Amino acid sequence: MEKGKTYMAKPADIQRNWYVVDAEDKVLGRLAAEIATVLRGKNKPQFTPHMDTGDFVIVVNAEKVKLTGKKLDQKLYRWHTGYPGGLRSRTAAEMLARKPEEVIRRAVWGMMPKNALSRNQMKKLKVYAGPDHPHMAQMPQPLESLATDK
Repeated sequence: MEKGKTYMAKPADIQRNWYVVDAEDKVLGRLAAEIATVLRGKNKPQFTPHMDTGDFVIVVNAEKVKLTGKKLDQKLYRWHTGYPGGLRSRTAAEMLARKPEEVIRRAVWGMMPKNALSRNQMKKLKVYAGPDHPHMAQMPQPLESLATDK
């Protein structure tokens, strides 16, 4: 690479890896920030902001993720059904009991930029409540960059 030239990734240069993350006993926000970094490709030297250079991420044991403080009882997930008076809400504890995958998916979505590129990058996130996943054929490697929580 020449001195002073900005590198722009080309579609042929992009190589996608598969990573598996065990969410057991990991803090939700820190886990989501790391996953968002890998989905965007910011952990790679060939990161280009306007291209999808990120990797696939498989999250297992989503039901065993930790929330700090009183978030289990106080954090609310809200959505609207589209009908009049259709505002619904659930606490984080209820969401973890019903749809633990959605808790991690929403946390990662909150860490991503809100544009068309990140909507496509979110499709590379695969979240599963239990320890099993159907992506063994892709030979995912464990994601090493996740710091252990103290």
